[in-house]
Amino acid sequence: MSMRPGRLTGRPRAATMRGSQGCGEGIVGAPIGIGLIGLGRHGMRYAVHLLAPLPGARLAAVCRRDAVQGRRFAEDHGLRFHQDYRDLVADPAVQAVVVVTPPSLTKPIGLAAIQAGKALLIEKPLATNGPDAGAMARAAESAGIPLMVAQTLRFDPAVVALKAELARVAPARYLVLTSRVEPRPEVWRDPTDYAGRGVLLEIGVHQLDLVRFLTGDDVAEVSCEVWSDRPGQPESRALARLKTSSGLPVLIDLSRVSAGRVGRAEWVGEQGQLIADWYGHRLSRMLSRSAGDEWTVEDRPTLVEALTGFLRAIERGLPMPVTGRDGQKAVEIADACYLSAETGKPVRIG
Repeated sequence: MSMRPGRLTGRPRAATMRGSQGCGEGIVGAPIGIGLIGLGRHGMRYAVHLLAPLPGARLAAVCRRDAVQGRRFAEDHGLRFHQDYRDLVADPAVQAVVVVTPPSLTKPIGLAAIQAGKALLIEKPLATNGPDAGAMARAAESAGIPLMVAQTLRFDPAVVALKAELARVAPARYLVLTSRVEPRPEVWRDPTDYAGRGVLLEIGVHQLDLVRFLTGDDVAEVSCEVWSDRPGQPESRALARLKTSSGLPVLIDLSRVSAGRVGRAEWVGEQGQLIADWYGHRLSRMLSRSAGDEWTVEDRPTLVEALTGFLRAIERGLPMPVTGRDGQKAVEIADACYLSAETGKPVRIG
């Protein structure tokens, strides 16, 4: 199957994926065989959508460390099962690999898929640290293999609607991003999953990616504080102040300490304010004290949008909607935040 990799800049160049025949024909004639690595809580969400009718793709094989549960799932759905990810990557029925494992495991899996010539979608964060994320992004670019990172908040209808309205309130003055979710002890049952890191990497990588997505600018400097509410556990709260290359201030509030969920982006511009609420599926716009409105946006699964974008990019030879370099930069911003929290000083990036 002839494919083209997604890139941050420039035109994509041709790439060859082994074990397939012609990109357009692969989508139109025979759906792309997807191999899913990881069937945990997040992996099951992917499996549900991949088992539903999804134009251009079919779930062909799954991989799970728990062989009993993995084999049972595969048998129930008529899929091929592999306990070892290397066997799934080598499976000729698989043309594209979706990785939904803890980020501590993504690097060897991702590099194996790239070496095998398989298009690759990796659940965020791309890795637990910037060097590992960069290694995958560079390997994919060098091999000409499409690599996408599932930074799904980019596809949320409230976020998309906010971005479409930015010109109405320009010029920008500052941005506030908030994500507060309920505690989930099972998330930190194995601290090595996130290499000892907590809410800043697990949840905050969404917000760190949104900074670049909404502003179109890179992050130049960060200051950050983190707190753990349980002895010996990763941080459950984080507050960060970022500055983009153009000087725009960004404030980020993250936590896993309280019941209920709050998720919003507040864009403050000279001509007005915009607030996107992705849990309430609303967008608010204030243009003056007396002129404002609010409307409901569609409650559409962001994961389906991400999967569709991945397949569409393969079919049409387009850059991936969220590239490996995008995923790398989000993790590098997290690295800088952790360094700032450790040293108590601002950290420059780049």
